[in-house]
Amino acid sequence: MKNIIILACALCFTPFIWAQQKPTDLDKSPMDMSYWPANYPILKLNGKAKDAPVARLIYSRPQKNGRVIFGGIQKYGEMWRLGANESTEIEFFNSVKIGNKTITKGRYTLYCMLNSADKWTIIVSNDNYSWGNYNYDQKKDVVRVDIKPEKNIDVIENFTMYFDSTKDGANLVILWDDVKAVLPITSVP
Repeated sequence: MKNIIILACALCFTPFIWAQQKPTDLDKSPMDMSYWPANYPILKLNGKAKDAPVARLIYSRPQKNGRVIFGGIQKYGEMWRLGANESTEIEFFNSVKIGNKTITKGRYTLYCMLNSADKWTIIVSNDNYSWGNYNYDQKKDVVRVDIKPEKNIDVIENFTMYFDSTKDGANLVILWDDVKAVLPITSVP
């Protein structure tokens, strides 16, 4: 009898629970993750990763959808969160150098000031766990580095960022529409 009462109660509340829990729709700008070294999770899975990764990037990937991106939806003279939705996060598992500044191991937020078609300022900030750049606080900047974006041969539909290894570290490559920008990052021994 006790089991029947429990079953009856469960059946009564099940529709209520299902009505309250609705899965979210697929985001138009899905989150993605890039590692330095590239494909670190696969390297680790296959036993080929010797050490922890140097860096991990978590960002959302908006789509071009026929829009004018730079000078259009991303206006010059305005702050950009380097993606969509939540601010882009970068985590360093070792100290690195960006510009002339050593960045200690930890989690940071990346922003970009789109000064012009020829000059962007990449900002590494301590202002973690923010959504977009609506509450950006310049006092929390760790470093600001100017980079020069270039025209890209290919048009990239989905905003893309990845690490490209170099002799002294890696470049954070930023691609969208017909623009490519590169932020050099140096390993600190």
